[in-house]
Amino acid sequence: MSGLPETRGVLTPNRPLADLTWLRVGGPADWLFQPADEADLAQFLAALDPAIPVFPMGVGSNLIVRDGGIRAVVIRLGRGFNAIEVQGDRVIAGAAALDAHVARRAAEAGRDLTFLRTIPGSIGGAVRMNAGCYGSYVADVLEEIRVVTRDGRVEVLPASALNLRYRQSDLPEGAVIVSASFRAAKGDPAALEARMAEQIAKRDGSQPTKERSAGSTFRNPAGFSSTGRADDTHELKAWKVIDDAGMRGARLGGAQMSVMHSNFLINAGGATAADLENLGEEVRKKVFQSSGITLEWEIMRVGEYPRE
Repeated sequence: MSGLPETRGVLTPNRPLADLTWLRVGGPADWLFQPADEADLAQFLAALDPAIPVFPMGVGSNLIVRDGGIRAVVIRLGRGFNAIEVQGDRVIAGAAALDAHVARRAAEAGRDLTFLRTIPGSIGGAVRMNAGCYGSYVADVLEEIRVVTRDGRVEVLPASALNLRYRQSDLPEGAVIVSASFRAAKGDPAALEARMAEQIAKRDGSQPTKERSAGSTFRNPAGFSSTGRADDTHELKAWKVIDDAGMRGARLGGAQMSVMHSNFLINAGGATAADLENLGEEVRKKVFQSSGITLEWEIMRVGEYPRE
């Protein structure tokens, strides 16, 4: 690709992406574009050849970039897109704002978005994946999002237009989320802070948060997140069917299914994207043989396999 539009942001050719993902794997993007602000992003996309694909990328917390890289302009939002505002019961967050930061800022203002506190990643990704835990989801609180479309138009879309469902949403092809608006219930700041501290302790006691992972690898076959309640059942949890298939701790090259939590795929050292994806596919095969259940990936896998 050559002759890309002028920009006030940063446009880097043949940019390796491994250091931008939590799993630390992956080949290069043809171009990495870091826009200066919304107007810069809109102008760039409006002028970009429609035949050139784009891929919006958050902080890489739920992503495997394949070893052959991505044949596209990868768009990564930065400081110009991470503002957080609280206006009454509305919390407006830039797409690059970290979920945990939004939860904390809301709690300080007496607004309850505590479920976001333990979700890795940024708001753009949380909206796209309808992220959730402890029985709460983005869909429960999302009011609207602001996007820049592939042809450079700025649009505001109501949550109802996104068809939000378990770990999925419908967004226009090539659209880049730039901010999201949530309606958050009122709460006592101290109580909200205490709840988040409890959630963090619970997460750190059950998940390999110190390892290189991308969060949950597969969606729960039950079709919903863990609720965290005492009456929560585990028969159709991804970790349970992985355990039943004997795949807790399974390894392939530098990839491993965590011993601490078997639905976490980790880079145990020197893994390639192929190691990680192939181990995940082996887990899917063994689970199907064991239980007849076909696990669906929660981690997004993008890009090309390396040429032989």
